[in-house]
Amino acid sequence: MKYFAVFLPMKDQQKSQEYRQQHLDYLAQRNSEGKIFARGRFVDGAGGLVVYIAESEQEVQQWVGQDPYVALGARGFEIHEWDLVTDAVLPSKF
Repeated sequence: MKYFAVFLPMKDQQKSQEYRQQHLDYLAQRNSEGKIFARGRFVDGAGGLVVYIAESEQEVQQWVGQDPYVALGARGFEIHEWDLVTDAVLPSKF
């Protein structure tokens, strides 16, 4: 499995607020499927980041295209394969 960091830059703040719950529900579903390593918003309002776990970038592109934030025009997206390097002690669920 590979890690893919997906930057979701703000495009439309009003739409972002309007579709927030749908976006969070979507991420919760992907998380329950074991497809998300980490996620969160940037506190400066620039958008957010989701780190997906997948076999390919094409798989992640499909998921990102289904995210209500992207599908409904609230956020853009950039996908980057990420080579995770850490000595951090992670919670046991990982």
